[in-house]
Amino acid sequence: MCVRYFVDYSPELQPIIEAMNRSPLVSRFPQGTAVLPQGEIRPANAAPVIATSRSGRRAVFPMKWGFTGKTLLINARTETAARKPTFREAWASHRCIVPASWYYEWEHLPAGGGKTKTGDKYMLRPRNGAVAWMCGLYRLEEGLPCYVILTREPGEEIRFIHDRMPLMLPEQYLEDWIRPGGNPEEIIRAAQTDMVFEKTV
Repeated sequence: MCVRYFVDYSPELQPIIEAMNRSPLVSRFPQGTAVLPQGEIRPANAAPVIATSRSGRRAVFPMKWGFTGKTLLINARTETAARKPTFREAWASHRCIVPASWYYEWEHLPAGGGKTKTGDKYMLRPRNGAVAWMCGLYRLEEGLPCYVILTREPGEEIRFIHDRMPLMLPEQYLEDWIRPGGNPEEIIRAAQTDMVFEKTV
């Protein structure tokens, strides 16, 4: 979790999509990196992400989903990100928001012997709001930005689907989250866990 999400060309996300399309960074990603301003976003795709610009203003950038390592790191645990060497600097000063219409999750079912098997696929987003504002961390790799999505314990209502969910904030907290001087430990107290969900194919 989270391994896939969707960006719809909705009235709420249209300005973000169009801002990404205007970014000069779009043409700098290497051949083979799918740069997707909208649609279904998968790991290693480049997608619209909100962060603070060099001038200190909120801006939209295309960023690749995943930090390069032994494997592609696409998620970070909120509970440990501040202490992990891979995420510590980004947690302190390179926080971002990953906008989505919803995210996908596959139900994890017990399969015996402590193992799980994949069940139904669900689409999820916060109950109050048309956009899932997922919290992330970013860094530069070879001059291009990449991000991970932070995860946390799920709300009780969706725990049957998976034991993790993205860290999401109400829209009024976005500026606080991306501001380098903000206090992430304090801001995450406003995280959303009340979700709507439905099965999908």
